[in-house]
Amino acid sequence: MSDLTYSGSIVVAVDPGTLYDLVSDVTRTGEWSPVCRACWWDEGARAEVGARFTGRNETPERTWETRSRVVAADRGREFAWVVGDGFVRWGFTLEPEDGGTRLTESWAFLPAGLAMFAEKYGDDAQRQIDQRTTAAHEGIPATLAAIKRIAEAAVERSGSVGVTPTDPLR
Repeated sequence: MSDLTYSGSIVVAVDPGTLYDLVSDVTRTGEWSPVCRACWWDEGARAEVGARFTGRNETPERTWETRSRVVAADRGREFAWVVGDGFVRWGFTLEPEDGGTRLTESWAFLPAGLAMFAEKYGDDAQRQIDQRTTAAHEGIPATLAAIKRIAEAAVERSGSVGVTPTDPLR
C-alpha cells in the first residue's frame, strides 16, 4: 500500500458548531475510534492551537500512547492535530450541508513520520507503514459512522451533544 493520505466524509444531521464541540473534545475520542481507547489533555489544555494531549491506542497486537499537538482549532470548521514530532496529521473539517454538516476525517503520513519509521524499523519500515495505512483506511469510515450515530442520538435526546463551548471541562 502506498497511499499516504486518506480521507472520508459523512453527512451528520447536526449543525457544524455543535458537531465541532463533539469532535474537538479529545476526551471523548474513545467513544468512536476503533484504535484510540482514551485521550486526555495536558493539564490546563483545551481545544486550541498549540494545546497538547495524549492518546492511548490499542490493537490486538499492541498497546501504545502518542503525544499530539493541536494545529487547527476553528470552531465549526476544522480541528486537527499532529502526532509526535510531526509524524502523522489527523483532522476533521466541517462544512454546512442540507441542514446538517459534512464531516470529513483526514489522515496523512508526513515526511518526518516516514523518516522516523525508517530509523526505528529499518528493513521492516515499509511493512509497518503499510499496516498503519491500512488501519487508517479501515478506521476512518468506522470512526465517521460512530460519530454520526453518537451526535445524532445525543441531539435527538437532549438537543446537544454534551459539552458546550463554555463548559470548563473543555
